[in-house]
Amino acid sequence: MAWRLRLAPEKTNIDFFRAQWITFGGSIALMLIALIVWAMMGLNFGIDFKGGTTIRTESPTVIDVGAYRHVLEGLEVGDVAITEVFDPSFRPDQHVAMIRIGAADGVEEVTPEALASVQAALVQMDPQLKVTSTETVGPKVSGELVWSSVLAMTITSVSIMLYIWMRFEWQFAVGGVLALLHDVFITIGIFALFQLKFDLTIVAALLTILGYSINDTVVVFDRLRENLVKYKTMPLRDVMNLSVNETLSRTLMTSITTLIAVGSMMVFGGDVIRGFSFAIFMGVLLGTYSSVYVAKNIVLMIGLDRSDKPKTGKPADHEFANIDA
Repeated sequence: MAWRLRLAPEKTNIDFFRAQWITFGGSIALMLIALIVWAMMGLNFGIDFKGGTTIRTESPTVIDVGAYRHVLEGLEVGDVAITEVFDPSFRPDQHVAMIRIGAADGVEEVTPEALASVQAALVQMDPQLKVTSTETVGPKVSGELVWSSVLAMTITSVSIMLYIWMRFEWQFAVGGVLALLHDVFITIGIFALFQLKFDLTIVAALLTILGYSINDTVVVFDRLRENLVKYKTMPLRDVMNLSVNETLSRTLMTSITTLIAVGSMMVFGGDVIRGFSFAIFMGVLLGTYSSVYVAKNIVLMIGLDRSDKPKTGKPADHEFANIDA
C-alpha cells in the first residue's frame, strides 16, 4: 500500500467537551472583547469608506507602481492606492493606472490644492503622463457603502440560517449562524485592535469567511444527523463527539491546504492584497475552530428533540432531509 500523509489517525476518540469552559467560554470572552475593542477604538476605514478621489492616468512609459508610490510620499494627502489597469483593447504603448487618494486626517475630501500637487508630482516623474479623468467620492457615498456592506453581511447570515434550518433543524441553524458571527466579530476585532486598513476588499474577505466556515460546519452537522439516527440511545454529547472525531481528518486537510494557499498570498502577494489575505487567513483559523468547538456546543445547550425520530435505517429522517444541497 502506498504511503499517505495522515493529519489525524483513522480513528480518534478525542473528548472535545472536556475543557468546554475554556474552549467555548474562551470563544465567548474573545467575541465580547472584540466587540468592546471595535466600539472603543473603531475601524481604520480605507478610501472606500472615508471618501477620496480617483485619478486615471495614461502614459507610453511602462508603469512602475513603486515609483508612483515613492513620488507621492510626503504629500499632504491621506492613503494612496495604486493599481495598473489591463485591457486587451489597449495599444502596446498605452499604460493606464488608477490612483485612489484618500483625504488627509481631519479633512472630509481631497482639496483642489492637494490634487494639484499630486498631479504635478506625477508629471514631474513622467513628463509624458496625462491625467485622463478625475472622480471624487464624497463622505455621503462612503457612508452608503458602509450600510450596504452591513446589509450584505446581514442578508448572507439570514440566508445561511434559513438554509441550515431547512436542511437540518432550527437548532442547527442557530448554532451555525452564531458560530459564523463568532468568526466575523473576532476578525473585525483584530482589525480594530491593530488599526489595520478596512475597506471593501475586507468586506469581500468577511463574506468569503462566512461561506468557508459554514461549509466546514455543515460537514460536521451532516455527520451528526446521520449518527443521531444510527445511535438512538447514545447521549447527545457522545454523538456529537463521535461526529467531530469522524470528520476530523477531513476538517484538518481542508483547513491546512487552504491556509497554505492563503498564507502564500499573504506573504508574496504584496501590499495590495495583504489585508484581504490576512482576513481570510484569520477567518479560516477561526472557522475551523468554531466548527469543532462552538457550533455543536450551542446545539447541545439548546438541545434536540429526538423522541419523534424513529429509527428507519435511513441517514436522514426529517421533513427537509431530502432537499438537494
